[in-house]
Amino acid sequence: MNLAFPSREFDEALAAVCHGTASDEQMRGLNQLLGSDSAARDEYILRLELHSRLASEPDLFAYVTNEAESRDVQSSLPGQSLPHGGRAEWNWTFALAACFALIAAGWLGSRLGHMTEHRGATTKAVAMLGRVADAQWNQGSAAPRLGSPLEPGLLRLKSGLAQVVFYSGARVVIEGPSELRIISPGEAACLSGRLIAEVPPQAKGFRINTPQMNVTDLGTSFGLEAKAFRTELHVFKGGVEFQAGSNPARQGLKEGAGAVAENSGPARLIAANRTAFASLFNLQMKSSAAEVLRHEQWVAAGSRLDEDPSLLVHLNFEQTGSPDWSLPNAGSGQKTAPEGTIVGCQWVQGRWPDKRALEFRNVNDRIRLNVPGEFKALTLTAWVRVQGLDRQFNSLFMSDGFEAGTVHWLIRKDGVLGLTAIGAGGGNYQICASPPVLPLDQFGIWLHLAVVLDGNLKRVVQYLNGLQVSEHHLAINSPFRIGAAELGNWNASGFPDNDPSLIRNFSGAMDEFCLFSRRLNTREIQDLYSAGKPQPDPVPAPNKN
Repeated sequence: MNLAFPSREFDEALAAVCHGTASDEQMRGLNQLLGSDSAARDEYILRLELHSRLASEPDLFAYVTNEAESRDVQSSLPGQSLPHGGRAEWNWTFALAACFALIAAGWLGSRLGHMTEHRGATTKAVAMLGRVADAQWNQGSAAPRLGSPLEPGLLRLKSGLAQVVFYSGARVVIEGPSELRIISPGEAACLSGRLIAEVPPQAKGFRINTPQMNVTDLGTSFGLEAKAFRTELHVFKGGVEFQAGSNPARQGLKEGAGAVAENSGPARLIAANRTAFASLFNLQMKSSAAEVLRHEQWVAAGSRLDEDPSLLVHLNFEQTGSPDWSLPNAGSGQKTAPEGTIVGCQWVQGRWPDKRALEFRNVNDRIRLNVPGEFKALTLTAWVRVQGLDRQFNSLFMSDGFEAGTVHWLIRKDGVLGLTAIGAGGGNYQICASPPVLPLDQFGIWLHLAVVLDGNLKRVVQYLNGLQVSEHHLAINSPFRIGAAELGNWNASGFPDNDPSLIRNFSGAMDEFCLFSRRLNTREIQDLYSAGKPQPDPVPAPNKN
């Protein structure tokens, strides 16, 4: 038996090994493949080790791999049974021996070491990005997203305003062009530009350094303007201590006073000038106006999107006179699914203050849809805010049960994006899983997720915020179908309910969902993300050539 990886035959042989039912032919094929394909060895090791340890170590459910979803599908499909007997026991012994041989070679140790590293991973962030207004970030500098955690490093704002909220409680507003280096929860360095800092009592002692001056807060509101050879300090409220130039002595400043330091010379005192920083104090008003404009731009982009004839479903979560339990389909295409039905769920704020979203809080919450028809390709996209990955599998959009041709789109407990395609016949399915892409520091932030299921090109591609995160060869043949399905939950359709993995309710919020009857390319996915992201993409600098 000649096996290839990835392939349906490989999945079936590996599942048979895990359940002790592998035939001699399957074992010979696996032996030959594992000796020549390192990727197949990695997959074999990971699935076999997890299968043998999950029963005795429940904590490992956080690292469930493709095999776990395979087990759920296989055990739930009608007509599936697991034979037992002497040959099964011999095959299991053979499989364990092969696993131990690979442990000796060092492969399993490195994989489990990676798993342990992921398990214990934590964020290095010390601040977050709060409000912005017309913020444009320098080319070559990654544009942080609203609400995103910020690790120590350099922020380079080309123009506009941006607020950095430090974990100590201090809030710093910078105005472009500025360069701010984030150092710790209680310290930053302004290399150039203008800023204001508001420091509550809990953050007393917060420090900001410039090339000419080191400022320590004593419970204040103050402004800084840093240039190549000059720094101005203005105290608007409370008091600060500062050290300037080569003089190690620290000086105190009170409300209404200021100081100027040039090069390495001593500082001279000036009067504080609040008017010079007026534009920074207007961040909240400017940010609110920018949010209104951004929402209007998204509405306009949505109207153009709705003209796409391949758009089967567009739920924009904009309630316009509909009952609270109804979610209209805004797409003007085939109209095969006129509306979704809301069960449970609570209305909350979406990506902008005047945009609505639905929050999924408990096991009851879901949105029911029914999409008839069969399709050669499908594209699913959604804007979501993950609050927690409470279940082994957390539903994004899943067809009921395990009917042939249907799909399950979900997030695993370990932050992996998963797409399961169900084929015709018992045991015929494929699981396409991305690497872990949703660590804890991505919770509570609006994210754009997309998956493309292409029966013509035989591939599955997954995206996060417009960037491709995985691609798999598709072994399941089209046509595909949706039928009865749910957003944010799953109806197991009569399968036993005593398996915790069959409870798959999502914990978080959603404020847009699209379903297309065709493959969207990478550029189209990026355009959807750009049109819907809470803050606009940076405007490229004009070409001076």
